[in-house]
Amino acid sequence: MARMRVRLTFPPALIQEPIVYRLVKDFDIVINIRRADVKADHGWIVLELEGDEGTLARGVIIREMTRVVDQVGGVNLAQGMPNFPPPPELIAAAHRAIDGDFHQYAVTWGAPSLRQAIAGKYRAFYGLDVDPDRHVTVCCGSTETMLSTLLAVLNPGDEVIIFEPFYENYGPGCIISGAVPVFVPLEPPDFSFDPGRLRAAVTARTRAIVFNSPNNPTGKVFSRDELQAIADLCLEHDLLAITDEIYEHIVYDGLGHTPIATLPGMAERTVTISGISKSYSVTGWRVGYAVAPPELAIGIRRAHDFVTVGAPHPLQEAAVTAFGLPESYYVELRESYQARRDLLWGYLEKAGFVAWKPRGAYYILTDVAHFLTQHDLPDDTAFAMWLIKNVGVATVPGSSFYAHPELGRTKIRFCFPKTDDVLRDAGERLLKLRP
Repeated sequence: MARMRVRLTFPPALIQEPIVYRLVKDFDIVINIRRADVKADHGWIVLELEGDEGTLARGVIIREMTRVVDQVGGVNLAQGMPNFPPPPELIAAAHRAIDGDFHQYAVTWGAPSLRQAIAGKYRAFYGLDVDPDRHVTVCCGSTETMLSTLLAVLNPGDEVIIFEPFYENYGPGCIISGAVPVFVPLEPPDFSFDPGRLRAAVTARTRAIVFNSPNNPTGKVFSRDELQAIADLCLEHDLLAITDEIYEHIVYDGLGHTPIATLPGMAERTVTISGISKSYSVTGWRVGYAVAPPELAIGIRRAHDFVTVGAPHPLQEAAVTAFGLPESYYVELRESYQARRDLLWGYLEKAGFVAWKPRGAYYILTDVAHFLTQHDLPDDTAFAMWLIKNVGVATVPGSSFYAHPELGRTKIRFCFPKTDDVLRDAGERLLKLRP
């Protein structure tokens, strides 16, 4: 496989030996570190990373699939972004904000109006008592929120349990923080976890458990019993729960969403991360947030300040409107996404994919082992490229969601936040795979 080099620059305080060690061990990367322009204690460090192209690209492969399909043409079911507009009320609010006096920095940790709206949402939806001034931090999307949280709560050498498969940024976020990710598998077909295996993963160095529900890429919605198993371990071992709940309003088949922070004893040890990207179809606005106990929120705010300073002020003001949408909006959101799921699901089954039906989020994870054999392809990445060039549908290789890529070698992820005509176009193309 081809080699590639990536050059990154960090302040010295963020570079510690455990980071180098974990990058080498977990990601098969050769690292050379040198100082550049060292002046007193303000010298920065340049990291030159050299490794297999596939390894280094794992964290950006979703965007890479979008780039390839844009070049060769076809239907993009790779990157999870809608091809339809957000609610008109939200667009109108953005216009008002741009026309208003919101062109300079907001308060670093979030415009007061947005933090108040977020606190109101958690009271209305989940009965949680959230103080907008002490608990809420607004960041540049949920991905930055997760990174700032990990930087705030982890120390070098801490261990963090992550359920695998996982959204691509969790592992690297832990490593940048100097921590060691420890992976516990979610097993198909329902992507449940073994409570005994989870318990065995806890050590004296464990600091937190990170999970995403509803889950990307599996569509799993963690059950109340599973949440309680996680909560019991957190309470027993004094651990934090760090939850990515960005798909909280996209659930199917009559299911609801339960934040682990609502379980007894968990509000004071949970960082709940969410945002407006998915539920309101504004993935480009980059407005996310964390709800955390005050002693954790202080650290998250400090890390966020150094990572991005603040989210776009006018879009924060516009986002307030999202939290004022009526209940009927969320009913329609769930129903429309369930219809899209069922439409694409039907095509995938007819085309011969082994597909696991999601209960939430807007992805379908599939197994393509038989297609690899049929077309003499070595793995998921080769099949994803073959699918773009020969069928005209972009997907995401499953291995990009695994720290152990062999576990995803035969898996492919589809996304369905698309209009029906686009899903039908993709489906008809995929039917060409039938013998």
